[in-house]
Amino acid sequence: MAMRYRYSMWDGTQEVPALDPDQILDNITDDLMNFGDLQHALRNLMQRGMRNPMGQRMQGLRDLLQQLRQQRRQQLDRFDLSSIFDDLKRKLDEILELERNTLERRLEEADRAGGEHQDGGTQPGQQRSEAGQQPAGQQGAQASQQQGQRGEQGEPGEGSQQGQQGGQPTPPREFAEMLRNIANRKKEFLENLPQDVAGQVRQLQNYEFMDPEAQAKFNELLESLKKAMMDTFFKDLYNQIANMSPEDLQRMKEMVRELNQMLQDRMAGREPNFEEFMQKYGDLFGDNPPQSLDELVRQMQHQMGQMQSLLDSLPGDLRQQLQDLLSDKIGDPELQQALNELAQNLEYLYPMRDLRNQYPFRGEEELDLQSAMQLMEQMQSIDELERQIERTQYGGDIEDIDADKLEELLGPEAREALEQLKQFLEILEEAGYIRKKGNQWELTPRGTRKIGQRALAEIYQQLKADTFGKHEVRETGTGGERTDTTKPYEFGDPFYLDIQKTMMNSMYREGPGTPLKLKPDDFEVARTEMLTQTATVIMLDLSWSMALRGSFQAAKKVAMALNNLISSQYQRDSLYIIGFSAYARELKTEELPYVRWDESVLGTNMHHALIIAQRLLAKHTQGTRQIIMISDGEPTAHLERGRSYFAYPPSPITIRETLKEVKRCTQKRITINTFMLDRNYYLKEFVNQVARINKGRVFYTTPDKLGEYILVDYVAQKRKRLAGMG
Repeated sequence: MAMRYRYSMWDGTQEVPALDPDQILDNITDDLMNFGDLQHALRNLMQRGMRNPMGQRMQGLRDLLQQLRQQRRQQLDRFDLSSIFDDLKRKLDEILELERNTLERRLEEADRAGGEHQDGGTQPGQQRSEAGQQPAGQQGAQASQQQGQRGEQGEPGEGSQQGQQGGQPTPPREFAEMLRNIANRKKEFLENLPQDVAGQVRQLQNYEFMDPEAQAKFNELLESLKKAMMDTFFKDLYNQIANMSPEDLQRMKEMVRELNQMLQDRMAGREPNFEEFMQKYGDLFGDNPPQSLDELVRQMQHQMGQMQSLLDSLPGDLRQQLQDLLSDKIGDPELQQALNELAQNLEYLYPMRDLRNQYPFRGEEELDLQSAMQLMEQMQSIDELERQIERTQYGGDIEDIDADKLEELLGPEAREALEQLKQFLEILEEAGYIRKKGNQWELTPRGTRKIGQRALAEIYQQLKADTFGKHEVRETGTGGERTDTTKPYEFGDPFYLDIQKTMMNSMYREGPGTPLKLKPDDFEVARTEMLTQTATVIMLDLSWSMALRGSFQAAKKVAMALNNLISSQYQRDSLYIIGFSAYARELKTEELPYVRWDESVLGTNMHHALIIAQRLLAKHTQGTRQIIMISDGEPTAHLERGRSYFAYPPSPITIRETLKEVKRCTQKRITINTFMLDRNYYLKEFVNQVARINKGRVFYTTPDKLGEYILVDYVAQKRKRLAGMG
């Protein structure tokens, strides 16, 4: 029956298999082999991500960074920041249009009223002066005109149809004249307004509108500017100020004064009493009040940074206009002064260099002032998340990345990716592959063994695919006698299956019953006792050319694979590892994953390495003793009186001293098998001399085939020796 698969869009409800610790370890092995730094390998894994058990690629920190930067570019390409003035200009034009239309209507009304009274003659109570034929009620009109002039400064401007003149009502004709004068003066005032938005708003604050709707819209515009000014310091605090009683407003001013005092105490080296401050004013900071003065300062800095970024992102002339537009819009001079002092204290104590950015917006979509402030908040969030992720990439703690903000900006999939990245370390630690040592992670012995097993399995897999040397993988490791003990089956073991223990393992796991369900971990095989012993020294070239040519990683993998092969299948064999460049040194098995090539010194000192190899092999008087030398160059340094002497091209002294140690190895019946990763003339000449003296074998190979050559040769030689003993 054919399998059917159903695919659907990701909605967060799908079940994803748990991450496999072995797969995670595989993904850091190459970096660890190449650079010898576990922290670097873990950071690289988090940067690039990996594929999950379903084969889907999991996002890494680089992907999240790319998405954040793409979102920033989209916003920059989308909006025109200077359009906030277009929006303000449209609102002002609408307000002024309403007012001008009302003034025109009032002038028409005044003209009609004046004409009707002129046609009807002198009304009762009117007197004409001898000189100007003016109505006797002219004094009342003049008084009303003065009242209208005061109205432009904030007092009633229209006067009253029952204007008082000595306790008598103003006659209709005089009232019409007064109305005409007021309307004309207001028209003239509007015509002389400045051209810039900030100047118009400043002038209109002292103007009393005749049109009630125009007055309401202008008040609404002022409130939006007031809100923007308050949001510069305290998020969402404007909503509380807008409906405050005089007592509440006084409490607000006291809060800002005490906050300034706390900052001044901090400047003087004193520790402010933040808890007492919050007991008095905590209700002003919403449902999630700050828990410390530093947290409150960070919140205010972010708010101020948004406004400053908005100003910095505007062209110079518009920047000044917006500053003028927002200045003195709080409505209370005392509170305004306290807030100005707060801004100065914050900038002195905590400069906002990292919180103010200039954004080169280049789009065409318009937005208003409130939307621009929200956009600045989003841009700042992108910047802060970008800094958090970059710090994590270079050694910071992944827990410092704000998951809530990441989800808000990039959606639930980004948060899911971050949570999976956070699980990497936890999964590796729970599997026993890594552990914490101080502030750093290190491989456990189990982790080191697992990497060796993987390296060995990888080489065997290449052998199976390439059928190199026609050695069948399934036969590798035979040649010993069975013992009475068993062990869990590992890849490459002789398949001497212990049926009883294998079945019992299944029953322990599944419980009694039939049919039995066998899994790979259930298989138990008999241990074999090797009939011969081999002591091996791997001499691993650590010179910089190995890394330059891509050979170093392969050589380390081979060393770990051979160590795993010997420890699991040839347990009576011994393995030593020597690293050499300008000097040589023994490398312990647990050090091997962290070994790096020597960048700061020059030299390929085979002479020193051979001296150490002979000392290590001297411990073994029985069995076979051999040296496996892995290099990509001829010797260019030798040891003399405890110091390394370097020369390139190789000096005759270096060649002579190195070959002397080859002869000593030959005299001690130590075989030297040389695996060369280059074919230059000097190298060929040197290794040919080594082979003639020692009778060992020489292999010219490449990094991708190195493991096959060494492992096949090692196992083949074991078989030959066993056959010879039969």
